[in-house]
Amino acid sequence: MPSFVLASHLDRKPTEREPGRGPGTTSNVSCPVSWHFPFSGRRPVRRSVAVAGVVVILVVGGCSGEAPRPAPATEPGRDGLAVLVFTRTTGFRHASIDDGVAAIRRLGTANGFAVDVTQDPERIQDATLGGYRVVVFLSSTGEPLGPTQQAALKRWVEAGGGWVGVHAAADALYDWPWYGELVGAWFRRHPSVQPATVQVTDRSHPSTESLPVAWTRSDEWYDFRDNPRRRVQVLGVVDESSYQGGGMGADHPVIWCHQQGRGRSWYTALGHTKASWSEPRFLAHILGGIRWAAGGD
Repeated sequence: MPSFVLASHLDRKPTEREPGRGPGTTSNVSCPVSWHFPFSGRRPVRRSVAVAGVVVILVVGGCSGEAPRPAPATEPGRDGLAVLVFTRTTGFRHASIDDGVAAIRRLGTANGFAVDVTQDPERIQDATLGGYRVVVFLSSTGEPLGPTQQAALKRWVEAGGGWVGVHAAADALYDWPWYGELVGAWFRRHPSVQPATVQVTDRSHPSTESLPVAWTRSDEWYDFRDNPRRRVQVLGVVDESSYQGGGMGADHPVIWCHQQGRGRSWYTALGHTKASWSEPRFLAHILGGIRWAAGGD
């Protein structure tokens, strides 16, 4: 069984602009396409791994016999899974992004999947996306994609790709209604970083199965422009009585997932702090989100 080793933190200064500048509303848009993925069978292979003392299971799709798609820059891992982590920001840039990149790379090494990282929007194109099972938007803010890249991401997800959004992924692309569907809800505001308690309301999901029912930790607790509950499967809510400054009331989702066309979308509002990326429970949470987006149950 591979071991999990924490690496040192890297510092990056954020830009001066605060998040949440763009207007936007969600709408229901679908995009049926006929694009087949190399991992289309979604026959999961389970492998038990220990992540800093927390046991989680990584599930990845099997390969089909179809003609090969263009390969990612990094060859798929031993279980045939490759993940692309996208970190471009044109708005506020979180100092924790580098820590998140390092942590996801370690998760890939420990659990047998390949990880590529890019800030280049040109990597979000049909030929490149075809080599990945999951794309992670790691606190990408502002307008990280142009119209051509937006169209490619939409085709890929609707055709069966897995999208993972972390924290400030909800603070992006406010003028693109389909992205509002994908992320589930857009960022509105937040109070200062402080401890709060997440009530894990669905522990049957891979991203929450290792978490306690009441999960207390420090983070930046986002309010959203509306409650996504009617559009998504809510996995966890933050208890506003456990911190100061919440503005959504008794039902305040912060972790959720949903189907998007033939693809999957998983979002966590957690992950603002650099310390998050060395927390075993948070890392198990991220790993479970990746494995679910990849097609695991």
